Amino acid sequence: MSELVLDNEFFAPASTDLIDSLIGQYKQLRSDVEMMAGLINTHQASVYHFLEGNQRQDRHVRSVSELFKLEGAIASLNATFWQKALNMTDVYEYMPNNRREEWNEQIRNPQGVKAKRTGQFDPESSAQRKEWSVEPLPDFEEEAVRPTIMALLNARRQFFSERVDGIFRALSGEHVTNRPEGFGKRMILARVYNEWGSTEYRTAGYIQDLRIVIAKFMGRDEPRWNATDSALLAARRRPGEWLTLDGGALRVRGYLKGTAHLEVHPEMAWRLNCILAQLYPMAIPPQFRQKPKRKLKDFVMMGKPLPFAVLGELAKMKVERHTPWQRERWEEVQQPLTTNPLNRSFGYGDYDKTVREQAEKVLESIGGVKVMAGPLKNIAIWEFDYEPASALDEIIASGCIPDQKSHQFYPTPPPLAELCIQLANIGPHDNCLEPSAGTGGIADYLPGDRTTCIEISSLHCKILEAKGLAVIQADFIKWAESSAQAFDCIVMNPPFSEGRAVAHVQAAAGCLKPGGRLVAIMPAGSKGKDILPGWNVDWSEIFSNEFAGTSISVVILTAERANHG
Repeated sequence: MSELVLDNEFFAPASTDLIDSLIGQYKQLRSDVEMMAGLINTHQASVYHFLEGNQRQDRHVRSVSELFKLEGAIASLNATFWQKALNMTDVYEYMPNNRREEWNEQIRNPQGVKAKRTGQFDPESSAQRKEWSVEPLPDFEEEAVRPTIMALLNARRQFFSERVDGIFRALSGEHVTNRPEGFGKRMILARVYNEWGSTEYRTAGYIQDLRIVIAKFMGRDEPRWNATDSALLAARRRPGEWLTLDGGALRVRGYLKGTAHLEVHPEMAWRLNCILAQLYPMAIPPQFRQKPKRKLKDFVMMGKPLPFAVLGELAKMKVERHTPWQRERWEEVQQPLTTNPLNRSFGYGDYDKTVREQAEKVLESIGGVKVMAGPLKNIAIWEFDYEPASALDEIIASGCIPDQKSHQFYPTPPPLAELCIQLANIGPHDNCLEPSAGTGGIADYLPGDRTTCIEISSLHCKILEAKGLAVIQADFIKWAESSAQAFDCIVMNPPFSEGRAVAHVQAAAGCLKPGGRLVAIMPAGSKGKDILPGWNVDWSEIFSNEFAGTSISVVILTAERANHG
């Protein structure tokens, strides 16, 4: 028995009322088509003159009887409504490639395609040839629709298993070192890239299929094809380096010779192997169907990847011109929207407001600053003080914000910032400090006329200055070592990686007056540690998934310095 069961809650329900509605629409439209066909065929001579008089010189117009055949119109109507019915369910998402192609062929050829006949019997199998190579679609009538949809819904578990099996067979058979027993070992894939450096559609398509299956397990929206293509190209641009995909569920390493290595995280591999075990109970060894007990330090799954819709929005960003230009020599020179070469913009066109807002938060988290440009100040340009291409590649591929990028800038969520201010218990005359202030996520809640911000990014400093805050551009730890300034209250959200949170807190402690209070957002793993010996320290509860695109859990430290300090 596999440990993973695909229960009914895994699959989306289909509404009976919607099926009834579709059948009603079909009957009404079919009645109209039949009436129109009868009317036109009764008046063929008149209709002919409409067609003849309005044809283009280089076009041959078929006869009225050919153009208005009732059979062709009904077949098109059937195809439209069968596709609508399938789209109401999630069946198509679970179908393996061969079944999807069979369905697509029937939709493309609703009247069917006759099998080619060279004789009555197949010389290889001695079996009688089929009449149809593509079966005609049945009429969209109640007696056909309801049983067909129910049968497809009931087959989703089987379809899903077949799809996983198809992916495994396609990806595991290319190299002698690949494992035949199931997912779980590095797969070496040939022909991922062609000689021009582009992805091979077929191989990349199987990786896309694998990502879709994993997205189902993770409860995420479905990745678009261009997301997989751009991720594989990003892996090729950094040959020999692992690129994390889908919150750590996968990772890929591309090579210039056209091959790639693919690894499935053990947590996800056992789920996939449980699906394979439903098809081949005796073929998948037990160790491949058990949830892994040992965690790999260098292969970590994140808890909260960003939606693929947000990643797609980021993937569409482009670099704007940053120097004056002109289309033709005689035309007026055009001024650029920005003079910063390290920029990105979303371009023009319609967009989902909620998705765009989430994408902008990601850009903020990696140090981007939004500047409104153009004559009407209505065009958003995102400026950076470093080239963001590598960071964006990682985010688009993994769905997570890489810890090592930019200045470890994660904007403090308002609920956490407000809680920190409450804990700080700021007095009416207290002077305040926010170290590594970013764009002022905490400083926004501090008394503006009594607050100093230290920030390393020149772009962030401009934002803080625009808010009317006193700003010092510097690396905080270096500044603290040489500064004689002291403050009554310090509230901070320090960078976390490589132990920097503790180093920043200890540096901040040296800037606090006796009797002052320090409040800091810290990694959850810091809780209970004696990082400020001799201080009165209190730790909050742990907060999880507060920062979009990361799996960081945090805790708030409140520390008071004794008056005699």
